[in-house]
Amino acid sequence: MELEERARDSADNCIACTSCVAACPVTKANPDYKGPKLVGPAHNRMHFSNDLGNFDDYEESLKLCSNCKNCDITCPNGVSVATLNMLERGKYYKAHPEKHTQADKMLSHNFQMADLLKSIPMGRTFANMGMSIGEAMGMMGAMGIAPQRHSPRFATTYFREMFKDIKQPEGLTKEVLFFPGCYIDTNDPEVGVAFVKVMNANGYKVLMDDRFKCCGSPLVVGGYLDEAKSHADNNVAIINEYAAKQIPVIACCTSCSLMLKAEYTELFAEEKMAEAAKNVYDAFEFLTILADKGELKQVKVNTDKKFLYHAPCHLRAQGMGTPAVDLLREIGVDIDTADAGCCGMSGSYGFHKENYETSMKIGSELFDKINASNPHKVVCDCGTCREQIRHGTNAKTTHPIQVLAKAYEQ
Repeated sequence: MELEERARDSADNCIACTSCVAACPVTKANPDYKGPKLVGPAHNRMHFSNDLGNFDDYEESLKLCSNCKNCDITCPNGVSVATLNMLERGKYYKAHPEKHTQADKMLSHNFQMADLLKSIPMGRTFANMGMSIGEAMGMMGAMGIAPQRHSPRFATTYFREMFKDIKQPEGLTKEVLFFPGCYIDTNDPEVGVAFVKVMNANGYKVLMDDRFKCCGSPLVVGGYLDEAKSHADNNVAIINEYAAKQIPVIACCTSCSLMLKAEYTELFAEEKMAEAAKNVYDAFEFLTILADKGELKQVKVNTDKKFLYHAPCHLRAQGMGTPAVDLLREIGVDIDTADAGCCGMSGSYGFHKENYETSMKIGSELFDKINASNPHKVVCDCGTCREQIRHGTNAKTTHPIQVLAKAYEQ
């Protein structure tokens, strides 16, 4: 299928079977959402968002899609349902920028705030204090952020800064380029540190390239498609530069890896993006390849701790199964899969005040499963999924790369 057909004209492949509606967690939780079939394929066909003056034809529930990709996963005819929704959302907001809320602007551009704070002495400390005060005084709701949420705090030291001080072993002849993504870089840098340890243990030197920008996923969901395209062009050029050197690019965030591997091509339909996608791997996808070739470091753990794994929607959308679970079981980790659907967070979606109730309803099945299982920790590849799990339960969470890194240290 041609790129242009796949990305923009796949709406005509919709056979109205409603598989996407049945699989959509938002439709189940919120009756106001008309469902992915209407706001994706149908909306695209009718070009409602192109009518700049006729609001009667605009489907209001377009903004309720979380872009979790469950519709894409279940579509039997290869329709890019969620992507069509994002394209229509982008068209609408481009024509009506005044419709963007303060929360849209903040949640879509968190990377800008993170960069600004790095340049201000004690900036991150003061920002974290400000969030704590804002939450305590109920000020977050006034900005459109769910007041029930505990916003992710900025790390005192970002991963990019930590990386400069990591002493990697001498003599490593193989190399990978790490795409940390915003959450790992600015909120959870220890995941990046664990990734470096795992790759070093397997004979790889980890490289960083500070030219990388945010993958653009928050921008797409917020309706800032032109900005997302700029990020895509920048990142794709870097990925293809390293591809020419036969250096693979690896991400530990499943939303980042999905964006780099699939969504750039679906959204913007450029051949250079499809080429770049061939050189991008999710961390445990890459480690599984090493294992299949007999090149993965062998280790066995001896522990009575039980873990529960939640598969992020953006991992399932990549169609690779659950490689983290498979590898952790191989080394002796007692880990079960929650198999409880979407957590309800979907990146920045659950942080919006108007989406909070829907987000928590979607996640209720997962919360119940976690509370009933009472695991030592919940393992998940997605940072915002982990935020949601901690918010909805009392469980501790970890990234699977941290579990593997700890096993290697034993």
